[in-house]
Amino acid sequence: MSVNIKINHAVKRYGDNTIITDLSLNIKEGEFFTLLGPSGCGKTTLLRMIAGFNSIEGGDFYFNDTRINDMDPAKRNIGMVFQNYAIFPNMTVEKNVAYGLKNRKLPKEEIKETTDRFLKLMKIEEYRSRMPEKLSGGQQQRVALARALAITPNVLLMDEPLSNLDAKLRVEMRTVIKEIQNTIGITTVYVTHDQEEAMAVSDRIAVMNLGDIQQIGTPKVLYQRPTNLFVATFIGRTNIVDGKLKIEDGKTMLHFPSGYACEMDNILDEYKYDQKVKVSIRPEELVVDTKNKEGIKAIIDDAVFLGLNTHYFVHTDDGDKIEIIQESKIDSIIEKGTEIYLQVKKEKINIFDENGQYNLVKGVINDLDLYTGD
Repeated sequence: MSVNIKINHAVKRYGDNTIITDLSLNIKEGEFFTLLGPSGCGKTTLLRMIAGFNSIEGGDFYFNDTRINDMDPAKRNIGMVFQNYAIFPNMTVEKNVAYGLKNRKLPKEEIKETTDRFLKLMKIEEYRSRMPEKLSGGQQQRVALARALAITPNVLLMDEPLSNLDAKLRVEMRTVIKEIQNTIGITTVYVTHDQEEAMAVSDRIAVMNLGDIQQIGTPKVLYQRPTNLFVATFIGRTNIVDGKLKIEDGKTMLHFPSGYACEMDNILDEYKYDQKVKVSIRPEELVVDTKNKEGIKAIIDDAVFLGLNTHYFVHTDDGDKIEIIQESKIDSIIEKGTEIYLQVKKEKINIFDENGQYNLVKGVINDLDLYTGD
């Protein structure tokens, strides 16, 4: 049985150092929920608080309506997958998967049936008699996942489970993990610093920084309408350039240093006044013009052909370095040194206040507001 995880006003301290000051969130039953952020942001600390491996200095943690703050970790019925796999080197694959079941003193027939089911589910049946040292990293991770799931936990906790794998295996294993989670429907809390990985597997993501959650939302919401500059730069690639909002003849105009300007009709009313801003422009949100001299003047420094898309790296007269992604054309790639002009897809770009604290554009959704009352 999966559970809903509720965290109200969590606090974590190590001596005089407060890692998490006041954190609240609600993870839905059966949801694949990811804690994403840079090293040291508190994501693993929070995961270990859910698991019972870290003490809780403040706040309340619930599995459904059961408060778990003081519950022994062994009684929380969690499955845990670690960065280093943590499978037993002196046991075969089969014995590793069966370990938790034997600890629960289940009947031999049930242990065998369950072990066989998860060996098959994780596609490691043929390795059942192998020792871990004879397995690849991806195979070892499948064993760790099978062992964690075999005990039928209410919650699956995963701490950077793919970071020790090479790039190709990471892509393969994140697909496996998502497929298994969909099949079983278990509430999953996943920790990673890899934003592409988070976007590939998650139903929702909490972006963390310095012990605080910046924004909670679906991958699409976080990518298209980040709540602040930190989220914009942490989720996906983006170009950050200076600009100015100006109210001219009743219109809200966005001006770039080059002189290029466009009308913005999606600015929130409370931000419609003259001010300096930071503009976040995803590489695919730029339109390249090589004929008409309208837009931001730029010179192409490099072009990288990647099949479906070509990535252009350019500089402007203002010294900004900008990346552009364009669909590859059959006939040509724009050559280095070419002078081009850039316009923006104004309905897609994001505009922040000068300090990057707030998105001034309509349509920002932050599930965190549901828990903080903002």
